[in-house]
Amino acid sequence: MKKFTILMLCIATLGLASCKKETVYQELRAKTYNFTINSNEWLRNSNGSYSVNKALSAIDGVTLDDEGVLVYFEHPNDPNGDIQLPYTFNYNAFSYKISNGGLRFDVQDTNNLTATVPPNYNTLVKVVIIPSDYAGN
Repeated sequence: MKKFTILMLCIATLGLASCKKETVYQELRAKTYNFTINSNEWLRNSNGSYSVNKALSAIDGVTLDDEGVLVYFEHPNDPNGDIQLPYTFNYNAFSYKISNGGLRFDVQDTNNLTATVPPNYNTLVKVVIIPSDYAGN
């Protein structure tokens, strides 16, 4: 009886040791959106800066709470390169704000707010939304 118990214990141990745990990873994919800000879209604010609002339905409550957003402008001097916002170029500071349903882009002169001049060229914009699973506090 003792030999039988030991034999059964060995078989069970070998059986459990040969089980393979399989882990499935779901790849989270970033999404990129491109659009153009035309030079005539910049509107002067009461403080002297300029702004443009752009709708982007991909930015929602989940984006605001959990996801990452990167924003790039086509570089003014190099159409083959992008520059990430916020940035300063020729004394103009470019920034953005995300909100539910879109983005607001701002430009202001770094020396004198009332002297701000909006870009006189069309700007290609790239917005990258990076999904993320909320991990808690």
